[in-house]
Amino acid sequence: MKDKKIYSIPARFRKIENLHILFWLLKDACWALNFKYPALFMILPTLIAAFFIAWQTRKLFSEFVHNLAVVFWIVANCTWMIGEFFGLDEGRWGLRNMALLPFGMGLLILGGYYFLYLTNRSFKEKILRQTEQLFDPLQGSDTRES
Repeated sequence: MKDKKIYSIPARFRKIENLHILFWLLKDACWALNFKYPALFMILPTLIAAFFIAWQTRKLFSEFVHNLAVVFWIVANCTWMIGEFFGLDEGRWGLRNMALLPFGMGLLILGGYYFLYLTNRSFKEKILRQTEQLFDPLQGSDTRES
């Protein structure tokens, strides 16, 4: 039955995703503990891992848009954190409000994706077909490399 298919993530993808979680937790724990410089240092590996995850899922549009939204979420999160650390988070042009821009970009990306997915039958079919071709080992190897 098609609805009982198991979606699996390749091990090479899972390793960087797990490392990304560690980086993100370290960054946010340092933020919560007010460890300014370790938190600022963790921005770079957290963002690099997020960009790498988005890049490696670029051939699977449904995964890519979600991972791209995560990149924007982290950028927003880091913007807010920097604002708090340096007293730049309050007021109309404070970094807390500026963080709404990348938060909004992530929401727009996902909103557009789900709007198309839920309202456009051919888009939904294309996404489902792409996912099946990429992860179905019975398909030819030429479809997985495209």
